[in-house]
Amino acid sequence: MTQPATSRLEMVGRKRLVIKIGSSALVGDDGQLSRRRLETLVDGIVRYAADGHEVVLVSSGAQAAGLEPLGLKGRPKTLAQAQAAASVGQGRLMAAYSAAFAVYGRGVGQVLLTPADIIQRPRYRNALRVLGELLHRGITPVINENDAVATDEIRFGDNDRLAALVAHLVRADGLVLLTDVDGLYSAPPGRPGSRRITEVTAFDQVEAMEVTGRTSALGTGGMVAKVQAAAMASSSGIPVLLASAAQAGPSLAGEPDVGTFFQATGRRLTARRMWLGYAATMRGALVVDDGAAHAITDGKRSLLAVGVVAVEGDFEAGDPVAIRLADGTVVARGLAGFGTAEMIRVMGLSEAEMGQLLGPGGARPAVHRDELVTQARSRRPA
Repeated sequence: MTQPATSRLEMVGRKRLVIKIGSSALVGDDGQLSRRRLETLVDGIVRYAADGHEVVLVSSGAQAAGLEPLGLKGRPKTLAQAQAAASVGQGRLMAAYSAAFAVYGRGVGQVLLTPADIIQRPRYRNALRVLGELLHRGITPVINENDAVATDEIRFGDNDRLAALVAHLVRADGLVLLTDVDGLYSAPPGRPGSRRITEVTAFDQVEAMEVTGRTSALGTGGMVAKVQAAAMASSSGIPVLLASAAQAGPSLAGEPDVGTFFQATGRRLTARRMWLGYAATMRGALVVDDGAAHAITDGKRSLLAVGVVAVEGDFEAGDPVAIRLADGTVVARGLAGFGTAEMIRVMGLSEAEMGQLLGPGGARPAVHRDELVTQARSRRPA
């Protein structure tokens, strides 16, 4: 198992990095894809890879690249427009990357992912095999969500979360999030007393901050999304550097006064548990009592129906649900053992009572421990 890095220099000195570049860092003032910015990024990646490192690039910018051919003046207003822009823009974006990498004699390979490629084991293994072969051949994988077919219901949500999941998929030694700001600030930049945080060793530091950050005209993320992605990766063993794309070179050199470095604080999860714990869209919530919360967090047990005191949302058996206390504190996330209607019928019942109500074999956990991931306690939305 990979051990957490103790410094940013150690992180970038290891074998494999995932680098994510946001739309805001690739789009010029005219709202179009900036070849100059893209070429500057590629130059930094090639210089880094020349020392024997491997880079997996997660790149936004496809929608921006597709606006001009579609005659759109700004961010798409409908799902169909967004999908069409992504469809046209993916080819243009990859052509730009191919040309930029070709200057250095390097090739690129496009890989479009959907959540199913992360959570379904056969597709997960196939994606891992493809990415491994590309890296083995000296080809830089360029990854994006398959936005041309993605819907709001079935998508990663933003490329920051996608990058954190990809870092797990490829067993990366570190994740670099490049954007148009130079790091995480203690308060909104520009406010008196606001300062850039150079290192985060525990997310208790971040909980107390007023984390804000604009979403660009073309991007889907923002500072909150980047901090969430950093939490996803670092809490399960992967250190993260958040920095400005303009500082890509110094960032990849491990210079100490660049961006914000998030120490790895936990051990690696499987990709499926990573998705469930941090990336899956919750379809509802199970409100539990203190005893049930203690059993699943400290006792590592399944959530039993007897500990459920309320049911929220409309979900089916197997859907992701948040598990929280009555005060809103989220303690875990997991896959529901029952749909909403049946969960309401069995909540508060013991195993014996469930058996009488549902018949032989009907008693089962509300959420099985193998389908459950505990959370650092937070009142933030699940």
